[in-house]
Amino acid sequence: MSLNYIILRNLRKNIKNYYLYVFALIFGVALYFSFVTLQYDPSMDEVAGSVKGGAAIGSSSVLLVAIVAIFLLYANTIFIKRRSREIGLFQLIGLTKGKIFKLLSAENLILYFGSMILGIGAGFAVSRLILMILFKILAIESVAKLRFSLEALQQTVIVFAAIYLLIMLMNYTFIKAQSILSLFKVSSTTQERIRKMPLWEIVLGLLGIGFIAAGYYLSTLLFNGKINNMTGLMISMIVILGLVIIGTYLFYKGSVSFVFNAIRKGKQGYLTINEVLSLSSIMFRMKSNALLLTIITTVSALAIGLLSLSYISYYSAEATAKESSPHDFGFARVETKEQFVQALDKAQIKYSEVHMQPFMMEVDASQIMQKDFKDTVISTSVVSDSSVKGVDLKPGETRLMGYNNALSSLLSLKETGEIGFKTINGTVKQQLAGISKKAIMPYYYSKNSGVFVVDETVFEELAQAKNPKLQSAKEAAPADYFGIELADRSQLKKANQIFMDLKPDKKNISQYEYEMNQRNNMGLIMFIVGFLGLTFLITSGCILYFKQMDEGEEEKAGYTILRKLGFTQGDLLRGIQFKQLFNFGIPLVVGLSHSYFAVKSGWFFFGTEMLTPMILVMLLYTALYSIFGFLSVLYYKRVISESL
Repeated sequence: MSLNYIILRNLRKNIKNYYLYVFALIFGVALYFSFVTLQYDPSMDEVAGSVKGGAAIGSSSVLLVAIVAIFLLYANTIFIKRRSREIGLFQLIGLTKGKIFKLLSAENLILYFGSMILGIGAGFAVSRLILMILFKILAIESVAKLRFSLEALQQTVIVFAAIYLLIMLMNYTFIKAQSILSLFKVSSTTQERIRKMPLWEIVLGLLGIGFIAAGYYLSTLLFNGKINNMTGLMISMIVILGLVIIGTYLFYKGSVSFVFNAIRKGKQGYLTINEVLSLSSIMFRMKSNALLLTIITTVSALAIGLLSLSYISYYSAEATAKESSPHDFGFARVETKEQFVQALDKAQIKYSEVHMQPFMMEVDASQIMQKDFKDTVISTSVVSDSSVKGVDLKPGETRLMGYNNALSSLLSLKETGEIGFKTINGTVKQQLAGISKKAIMPYYYSKNSGVFVVDETVFEELAQAKNPKLQSAKEAAPADYFGIELADRSQLKKANQIFMDLKPDKKNISQYEYEMNQRNNMGLIMFIVGFLGLTFLITSGCILYFKQMDEGEEEKAGYTILRKLGFTQGDLLRGIQFKQLFNFGIPLVVGLSHSYFAVKSGWFFFGTEMLTPMILVMLLYTALYSIFGFLSVLYYKRVISESL
């Protein structure tokens, strides 16, 4: 029997166990090749030409390689351990460790580079679709053409060849370090089984739940106004991150076993076949996989959280643009405004004008604050109600406009109460007559504190006694604001082009341009995070599936006994379905929970709507993740059918 014959025979024999590994490898190569192809596509110049765009694509390709490399190395570790008995048998029949290494290397070479060729072909086939998706997200009007990049091919081959060499080095180290006796013991010592739950494990379980709950609670206090400096904020974030990660590890190490053990004791040992195959198996096995599950859960939560935040920002781009610039166009200088309106008149574009003359004031808001703050004085702009459409106030009344989600989360105010405008002559008291989220001037006028609107007579009184130092300060808002609102929204793009031709400075703003910049920036981030998240989802799902393959092979003898006792294949399969519901469901639910609290703590900095974008992301992630649970059930079904 020649070595070549053994290689081909082993390849045919093991291909049924490698099919998902092959799929994940093809998928990883396809994603990487198509992603790198984007870098070298001429039509991407508009996106990758900027420093931020180019850096984002370049760094994400490195992260993509890291995710795929870690997965391949981990999967290879699982497979080499599963074949330890086979390697031991080869040594018993006289093959040297060098020949065994050559055999495995040749087998991996065929499998690995065959999958890589298929992956490059698949990546080339879908590269145009991926480019079309990116152009659609970024609203780029360009034709996505199918191009084969030799630079992308060269980069892909070099990267995955380097990963292959690492895999071979790992295999060589494993074979060299193992004796024949140890090779027959490797697969039997991979899982730790404990029949009695010690007290320290119960304590760890309770601590795990407590740490996670404490991390969640602290996340709700992160932006409540009590932390007033960046150092305190950073320390709080690190503490929350540490509590949640350590709590997650302890949760898998002890909490799951503690809860399931309590359920089992509550039933006084009378367990159904479903509970025997699910609860009893998981409570002893999940603790041995605690570190792996902690990593998968943490990175899953990170991927879901970042994708949710980027989608929140993308989803809220239009609303955010209206908050930042309430009119179609805003100007701080009359000269620039006059040039713009003259160009609009020349282009026969109808419009209406808004003119406001704000000035900076210090406002004593101690009576309307719902929480205790060290600083109760707000510096913001004040305008007259005569310049604000739809607002008519009486003398002694004031209204706060532009009180958005971010401001309401950081600065919680009452709807009514007394406030004081500080002037050089003293404090002018006014009654707060309402708070509105509607913005009336761009963000650089409100200083992220909203804008107070007062009656015309009060406005004139405050203007005469305003503090000159506040008006001349560097951070003071401009003395005038001119808003332009188009009569026909269909002419917005044409008017925006006129605006851009003027090359305005930062104090002049276009709502449409702001919205497009927001969509482009967050769209690119959302695309990259989604790309990396999908890669991690596939690889982590495959890793959990491989672990289930290991468990299935170890438990095959138990299924044989249960079948001989009279349990049908359907009985066992129902128990397996419960088991997979826990095996895949627990990390998924914990990951979703982590991401929910992470997003909830600071989503208001990214947009105006949280639930809809976050729920859509979570549903998509859950649907894709569930596929691997379904595949593992199918694998167990085959194991059960072969057990008798």
